This record gives sequence, C-alpha cells and structure tokens, in this order.
Amino acid sequence: MPTDRRHAHLAGPVPALSARGVSKCYGSTIALEHVDLEIMPGKVVGLLGPNGAGKSTLMSLIAGLLRIDSGEIEVWGHSVARNPRPARRDLGLAPQTLGVYPSLTVRQNLRFFADMAGLRRSLSRSRIEELAESLGLAPLIERRVFQLSGGEQRRVHTAMALLHRPRLVLLDEPTAGVDVETRTRLIDHVRGLAATGTAVCYSTHYLPEIEALDCEVAVLHQGRIVAQGQVAELLRRYGDAALELVFSGAAPHLDLPWPVIRQGDVLKVQADQPELATARVLTALGEEVERLLTMRVLRPSLDSVFLRLTGRRPDDEAGTEQAVVEPERARAARHG
Repeated sequence: MPTDRRHAHLAGPVPALSARGVSKCYGSTIALEHVDLEIMPGKVVGLLGPNGAGKSTLMSLIAGLLRIDSGEIEVWGHSVARNPRPARRDLGLAPQTLGVYPSLTVRQNLRFFADMAGLRRSLSRSRIEELAESLGLAPLIERRVFQLSGGEQRRVHTAMALLHRPRLVLLDEPTAGVDVETRTRLIDHVRGLAATGTAVCYSTHYLPEIEALDCEVAVLHQGRIVAQGQVAELLRRYGDAALELVFSGAAPHLDLPWPVIRQGDVLKVQADQPELATARVLTALGEEVERLLTMRVLRPSLDSVFLRLTGRRPDDEAGTEQAVVEPERARAARHG
C-alpha cells in the first residue's frame, strides 16, 4: 500500500525507493524474481551483477517503462503502477544506452530536456549552467554533440536526467566506456547528490567506483538479489583471503588444515589470516620449496566477492559498446 504521508512521522522516513517482491518474466525467461530493494534519502546503492542479471530491467520497472508481473514499487511513497505521475516527477533515469540529439549543441540538448521537464526558461538556464559546470561541460556548451568524445557525450546524457533535480536518480552504467576525467566527475557529482538528500541507484561493472563511493551494495544474479550490505560487510562475509604460491612446474599436493586450490603451477591456501599460515605452509612444502617462485598474501576484495557470488569476474562484464540512439527512446526513458 502507498505510504500515507500524513502519518509519515509515525512510521519513520519515507524511502526514496521501495521495491517489494518484484518479479518480471519475458515469456518463459525469468528476468527478476521476488526482488526487494530499498533506498533511503541521501543514500547511494551500488547495483552489481553480470550481464543479464536483471539490473537494467529493474531500473526500467522503477521508471515505469515496463510493467511488473507481481510485487510493488514505490517512489517516495507513490506507487509506480497506480500513481505514476508523481512517482515519475521525483525520478531521473540515465539509461545505459546514450540518448542524445547528435546534431544539436550541448546547450540545445539540455534546454530541450529542461522544456520537457516543465522547467521555466529562467530556471532552465540556471540549471543548465549549474550542471554544465559540475560535469565539466561548460567549455563544450556550444559544441554539437557529435563532435564530442564518448565520455563527453555520456556526461551530456547524464545531465539530461538531472535537470529537474529528481529526488531519486537511476544511473545505469553511467561510466561505460568513458575516460578517467568523466568517471571522476560523475563519481564526485553522485557524492554531491547524496549529500543534498538525493537517493541514487548506481549500476556499474567498475568495482573501484563502488569502493570510491563507499556505498551500500546489492548484488543481482540470475534475477535475484543474492547479497546486500555495506562494502566492508560483504568483504567480511564473502571475501576470500588466501596465500598464493607459484611454482616452477605443477603445484604440489599439500596436507594442510585449510582449503587448498591447485590450478596448474598455482596453489592457493584459503585462510582467514593467510600471513599466519606462512610458516606452516613452508614447512609442509619440504623439498618442494626449491621449486617455489613467488608467494603473496591475497586480501579480500570486491572482485573476489563478485566472483564468489556470481561465478564470474566483473572485468568480463565491462566494456559493452555504446551507441547514440533515437532521442525519442531517451525521452520516453525520462518522462514516460
């Protein structure tokens, strides 16, 4: 049921996003199955998962571009299905595929989307200048979009979703294929949005961005959220620490009190405190120590968490080619 705002002070703060039991199928293919996700005001949630996990489908459902099969989605207490207009008013979506007018200038693109959002001309001008400065578009404001680099076009694309100052922002792979400057500016801008109370759902394959944002993480795999929590919590629960040894020739068989993985010339000893296992491992090697080339301690990382939860590495998912698409599609994505 929608949140009754007259009694919100009794029930606590209204979530910017509340998704409960959300399911979506495409024919016999299950895209999402009983997904629960909540984002509070001023919080950033990093949405991780392999290609095909359901991340873009979830964002499209939140934005009202797709109809859910079952469950409930509310944006700031408004049902996306039953009360879509106020829900969409509070929401900004920058989908994964670029949606810009290549032949128009940056200013013209932003002004067009500001007009579609219903901003008055004076307010439109100030918002455009504000975003252009924040996202490094000010020197490019009079250039036609087709003249910009991929990273610069991505900044224009993201700025369009932010012009009306939505209180919930959905960013689907906002830094796919971009340069370092664009990545840095977008991360800084997301931090600034959260600091002003905006809630952000941030989908990415670049795990260093999640670490830089120090945000809560939700991991989607095969249409389900398989883990959720702060980065430190996920590292503690799912991160693998190990002692890695590389040999000349095949790695030897060792009798140790810890799990051991042999892969060709590499041997990994999984232990909560691998540095304390060093002496025991070296003793167990015996004469095989003469074939030991290198030994290092592997600390838990988001990469290892991702691999353990999904069976795939995040760098296998990155680098999806992007294209400039029909502006009508982008217009539908932002304003239903």
